[in-house]
Amino acid sequence: MNVGELLAEARAALGPAPSGALEAEVLLRFVLGKGRAWLFANPEAGVPDEDAGRFRALVDRRSGGEPVAYLVGEREFWSLRLKVSPNVLIPRPETELLVEAALEAIPPAAAWRVADIGTGSGAIAIAIARERPACEVHATDISEAALTLARENVRNLAPGRIHLHRGNWLEPLAGHFHLIVSNPPYVAEDDPHLRQGDCRFEPLQALTAGPDGLAAIRLIAEQARHVLGDGEILAFEHGYDQGEAVRSLLVSLNYTSIETRADLAGRDRVTVCKWR
Repeated sequence: MNVGELLAEARAALGPAPSGALEAEVLLRFVLGKGRAWLFANPEAGVPDEDAGRFRALVDRRSGGEPVAYLVGEREFWSLRLKVSPNVLIPRPETELLVEAALEAIPPAAAWRVADIGTGSGAIAIAIARERPACEVHATDISEAALTLARENVRNLAPGRIHLHRGNWLEPLAGHFHLIVSNPPYVAEDDPHLRQGDCRFEPLQALTAGPDGLAAIRLIAEQARHVLGDGEILAFEHGYDQGEAVRSLLVSLNYTSIETRADLAGRDRVTVCKWR
């Protein structure tokens, strides 16, 4: 088999939509260790049987629903190539809105203490640390498997810039912080999306939090009051239909300057607030 034949075979298996064609290319590039330009320039290049077999096995797994990011072991976020595994949530484009909100809050040369709560792959903490190198960035996660992966990403992308801690939300942290960010689990326990798409393969504890999906957000907001000073900032991602409930929760906890930002689809996605 050659490159063109294998791609055609995979496109037929994954569907004719642009996403199927792109996934086929990503998987073949991963197997061959080649760039996209090489694939297009060499459709007649022969592919060894062993590589063709590995490629077909990945296509079969993708046809069964496994996320491409887990199959190739990486995902791009904030123009960074992050290692990922089934032990962590796959970083999504919507979460870049949370990074944008954090960077808008932090003056470029500020030596703030920043905490990323429930860091998973370390995506948010690494993006902030690279953009605001004067900051002291801490990141927590309760999962040792997630922290192992985060350590690898930190070594590769932000060596020496991030302090990683194992524990539940803010509990392992000490001292005062200027900014706390989090992409916590926020899907309700009975949400049908948990049985669809990539969510079927992602760690459940990184996705769901109680009957209304707000349990983790509620706890983080309560804990943050003890480490933020007056006028300092809490920002987190939440579900597209949770904006009003999140704002009401924050008002009840005496946060001020509460602002919800929409994603590119116009849906509530990130809320930023200040401690009184």
